[in-house]
Amino acid sequence: MTSDPALLSAVELLERYRDGSLSPVEATRAALARIDRHNAAFNAFNLVDPESALAAARESEQRWRQGAPRGRLDGVPTAVKDLVLTKGWPTLRGSKAIDPNQAWDEDAPAVARLREHGAVLLGKTTTPEFGWKGVTDSPLTGITRNPWNPAMTPGGSSGGSAVALATGMAALAIGTDGGGSIRIPAGFTGVFGIKPTFGRVPAYPLSPFGTVAHLGPMSRTVADSALMLSVMAEPDPRDVYALPYDGADYTQGLEDGVAGVKIGFSPSLGGHHVDPEIARLVAAAAETFRDLGATVEEADPDLPACGAIFRILWYAGAANLLNGMDQAAQGEIDPGLRQVAAEGAEISLLDYLAAVKGRELAMAAMNRYHQRYDLLLTPSLPLAAFQAGLEYPPKPGNDRWVDWTPFSYPFNMTQQPAASIPCGLTDDGLPAGLQIVGPRYGEAEVLRAARAFEAARPFPLPPL
Repeated sequence: MTSDPALLSAVELLERYRDGSLSPVEATRAALARIDRHNAAFNAFNLVDPESALAAARESEQRWRQGAPRGRLDGVPTAVKDLVLTKGWPTLRGSKAIDPNQAWDEDAPAVARLREHGAVLLGKTTTPEFGWKGVTDSPLTGITRNPWNPAMTPGGSSGGSAVALATGMAALAIGTDGGGSIRIPAGFTGVFGIKPTFGRVPAYPLSPFGTVAHLGPMSRTVADSALMLSVMAEPDPRDVYALPYDGADYTQGLEDGVAGVKIGFSPSLGGHHVDPEIARLVAAAAETFRDLGATVEEADPDLPACGAIFRILWYAGAANLLNGMDQAAQGEIDPGLRQVAAEGAEISLLDYLAAVKGRELAMAAMNRYHQRYDLLLTPSLPLAAFQAGLEYPPKPGNDRWVDWTPFSYPFNMTQQPAASIPCGLTDDGLPAGLQIVGPRYGEAEVLRAARAFEAARPFPLPPL
């Protein structure tokens, strides 16, 4: 076990608080020290509130001394993505168009649940403007960088959260995922993240990008995300699309393994190009599941052309986002987002309804797939991290971020749980990610498979 509290998992921190060998104040100071040491280089946080964090940690410390911790995360240093409302802090969404001088008097559901369970909130993590793309840079906060190689992107849009975890600046972090925004940065930075079934984690306010948008936990370990999801999934009446709360504790059965589980493996999800080095690492990861007792068969789901469908859904969402902004505010917006929104504004209602119908076909295809297979394995991404500051790698055929993320957004369309777990390093020392997809409402199965893989194939943190 590491001697640095900043690198302990949430589960380990809670064990140490319980036996008195560590206090929440010590853990919070360690996380803040890491922020002081590394944030200037990597730009994970755009807001840090040491005074508030230490005050919360001292209150937590007192509760632990009295043997009366509050909830399941009491004293765990936690980061909040700056798309998610947080009482007392501006939520600027990576945008100069948001006025910071307004009342910030409400927590989003996920933040409210974390507070109720005693989490120590450290600050807000960076995002591209309104979470619109799969890398993390914005006009407001600049470029966020990958701790495995600062010249490279950590991905996005939850890039700040991923970097905070990988560098020990936080033990837990809230992510959002509208087209891969948890799984992309998890894959590029070597951490774990899960996009739950749509509606599993209540959201408020609802995303302008509509019902492809999810919230979920990010962490360095599967057990931490299982614990965090159990908290985040608690009910909130503000989300009209939230699933009925079922009281699930995702930490239960986490160590049950995958013996007898039937898994489909799709190396290219119907023919998408994958870098050979990534393909090799992901294929070896799929083989690990055979070694763990699962049945693994190569089988593609019969999906429609998801890229064209998702573009319509996403671009229309971007147009919805900018609709109503005055010209001065729109002039502050990331030029790429303005371009996407302009294209979205030209989409006809009939084309949009055709995309909705295409999405339904994708959902039905995955329902059929999961009649045959309990889980689906794919690459999280078809490539390793590329140059920071770019929306897409400079290769023929790329003109937007959706061109290099064909493995993530289909499962936003289908609303299934999907996780990314690190599965190896390229020769250049950059992480590769394995995506584990479950049927709708199958978070427990995804987490159990991810934990089995993590136990068999532990993954290091970046050598800072």
